[in-house]
Amino acid sequence: MRKFAVVAVMFALFAIVHSASAQQADATLGFGAVMSPGASGCTTDPISGFPFCPEKGGIYPSVGADVIFHRRIGFGFDAAWRGGQGNYGGTGLPYRPILVDFNGVYQPKLGKKVGLDLVGGIGLQSTRFYSQNYTCNFVSCTNFQSSHHFLVDIGAGVRYYVWGHVFVRPEARYYWINNNTSDFTKNSIVRVGASIGYTIGPE
Repeated sequence: MRKFAVVAVMFALFAIVHSASAQQADATLGFGAVMSPGASGCTTDPISGFPFCPEKGGIYPSVGADVIFHRRIGFGFDAAWRGGQGNYGGTGLPYRPILVDFNGVYQPKLGKKVGLDLVGGIGLQSTRFYSQNYTCNFVSCTNFQSSHHFLVDIGAGVRYYVWGHVFVRPEARYYWINNNTSDFTKNSIVRVGASIGYTIGPE
């Protein structure tokens, strides 16, 4: 269901580009990694004895879409998630962070084929901690518990059109995650990577 929701959002954004005021829309697929600035290793909670570890490592696939209006200003949606389950601090506890954000977007042009993508907005991090036990209701069964936290993000990317409306974009994103220290050692993380995208409308 989550994948269908992402596809539905992308199609909705593309539909907006045909309105009188929309100028273009973009869709992206990317890969990256997450780092935790200033975090060197795990620390141990003095009461529970459980380790708190940096939120880093793993490959993070990502998808995104945006709609840009006149004056190169618009809005967009991004989602990134750890592609494989991590081993939390070597304890054997599998986990997977999922980052979802909604942003304002500014896309100034630097040349005929080159431009910037500057973003900032709000979102949610949902970290799943998995177990071997399943919890079921009338609809489905799950084997994880989720920890949800509000986030604020800013980021930038440099897009280069390699062929027609197809572009590549190295990018970086900074997230401040409220109360992230209840699950990891820091409230802030950085995601770096690159995306390939397609523009509907004039690039």
